[in-house]
Amino acid sequence: MGLDGLPSSRAKGPGRLLIAVYGIFALATTARAGFQIATKFAEAPVAYLLSALAAVVYVVATVSLARPGARAYAVSFIAVSLELVGVLTVGALSIFDAQAFPSDTVWSAFGRGYGFVPLVLPVLGLLWLRRTRPGRDGP
Repeated sequence: MGLDGLPSSRAKGPGRLLIAVYGIFALATTARAGFQIATKFAEAPVAYLLSALAAVVYVVATVSLARPGARAYAVSFIAVSLELVGVLTVGALSIFDAQAFPSDTVWSAFGRGYGFVPLVLPVLGLLWLRRTRPGRDGP
């Protein structure tokens, strides 16, 4: 909620769907990373730690996208940008150096295991942030 009692402009219209998808990914990646780290960490520690990093990024993005204000906007921009860099980097590395990733992460092969949503989501997130940046009238 904003200071006027209305939802943040990022949480209106298409922003609600974007936040919902981020929330689903936050829950899914947190559960997956927790399970992987707790039960088979020794098999692929880098992949599982990257899954945990992805989970943190999705949680931060979800919360910050739902909150009003310039600070939340900045946190959202950083989180979504980090997500895009992560999915591009891990996606490329997992294809060109498959030996380094014996187990998939949410970002492996550009999110192929998740229907490429991890690749598309940060692009949509950055477009939405651009459209709803502070000081801009309306979404």
